[in-house]
Amino acid sequence: MNIKLYLQFDGTEYRGWQIQPGLPTVQGALRDALRKITKEDVTPIGCGRTDSGVHAMKYVASFQTSSTIPPDRIPYALNTALPDDIVCTGAETADDGFHANSSATSKCYRYVIDNNEFPDVYMSRFAWHHKYHLDIDRMKRAARAFIGEHDFIGFASSGFTVKTTVRTIYDIDITSKNNIITIDVTGNGFLYNMVRIIVGTLVYTGEGRLDPDDMPDIIRSGCRSRAGITAPAKGLHLKEVFY
Repeated sequence: MNIKLYLQFDGTEYRGWQIQPGLPTVQGALRDALRKITKEDVTPIGCGRTDSGVHAMKYVASFQTSSTIPPDRIPYALNTALPDDIVCTGAETADDGFHANSSATSKCYRYVIDNNEFPDVYMSRFAWHHKYHLDIDRMKRAARAFIGEHDFIGFASSGFTVKTTVRTIYDIDITSKNNIITIDVTGNGFLYNMVRIIVGTLVYTGEGRLDPDDMPDIIRSGCRSRAGITAPAKGLHLKEVFY
């Protein structure tokens, strides 16, 4: 039986999703919990490799099992075995061909910026505190240049191994309320640190360091040094995965 899981997690204490020997990871914690409740040698498949310190609002994982636990009871059993910063919010049967990663058609990431002068202690694990004023209109103008299919080689950190650096961004939605800025980026795939570099570039634009009208040329240049900084991991959340 192929089981699809929905998870939320606070990634602060983890070195990302993927299992790494001797290091705390979300996949490792979920694997250990699944083995405890199913009594099977199972390793879950994840919808993507979130980086160290990155969070998830609706992460999707899947695993094969012969367990007799009804799917709707799996979250209850799992949550007794998972650490407090990982929660299973749902489970259901999936087609045998379903794969949490390769079956995905697009993903939406949310980045949160606390743009108040003083940091909100209750958001300190989940948002980048950036006290300098950001011009939202400038950021929105710059964001429009990212929509569509582009070669995003200039918006990737070194160390990635992919066949192509071309990706399609479907939408970037920027909102601000009480100086809490949320940036939702939806696309068919993302390079290593791509969302965080896009956010860092938008922040530079909001500060006035970059001109929104230069953004198409910055993207076309493929030059990492022309983009902004890599925004801190703690503000990034996997919001949703689409299949």
